[in-house]
Amino acid sequence: MTILIAITGGSGSGKSTLAEALISSLPEGCATLLREDSYYKDAASVPGFDPATHDFDHVDARDHDLLIRDLKALKAGQDIVAPIYSFITHGREAGGEPVRAAEVVVIEGTHVLCNAALCDLFDIKVFVDTPADIRFIRRLLRDQIERGRTADSVVNQYLLTVRPGHESFTEPSRVHADFIVADATAAVRLVDRQAVVRLVAPVLTHPKLLKYNPNISSV
Repeated sequence: MTILIAITGGSGSGKSTLAEALISSLPEGCATLLREDSYYKDAASVPGFDPATHDFDHVDARDHDLLIRDLKALKAGQDIVAPIYSFITHGREAGGEPVRAAEVVVIEGTHVLCNAALCDLFDIKVFVDTPADIRFIRRLLRDQIERGRTADSVVNQYLLTVRPGHESFTEPSRVHADFIVADATAAVRLVDRQAVVRLVAPVLTHPKLLKYNPNISSV
């Protein structure tokens, strides 16, 4: 049976890094990655949409109904085509991204433990606990480099929706986690190999993953 693993935490907490490292720690080909960011609703199609004021950090901005259907399909061993969301146009791109079914499916995102029906699907739930200032700095750099944002727009969005959304939805969802892993490196970029190994190691001790006998040092 497919094992579904949720990795959550605030924006910039290191969810993606941890998810990718976890997959790398498992035998090649047995795990696949899904990102909750792919499941933003098509905001650009909303009448009067303004990216400067739209609340992307509210749980209602996610298409969790579609995500639940796709995760159920993956858990049943069926391949899916995940949506592709553009952070430039704020809409869904044509077509989609094929995601193959696998023994282990890892999904990372800020709201994956905020929906009861969604939360119930997961076999293993992980919360990445990273200091708020480090999360903000990482987001500030990422959005400018990868998404073409200005520093002012990133700061304004953080104050308007990101921080309130984290406090209202993501932070309270930590009570559902099986593991809380602390990113205590205080690094602007989580690139230290040993630090990542330490974050992944507790997750690999879960009874449902022990059968894979992963080589943790391969991260």
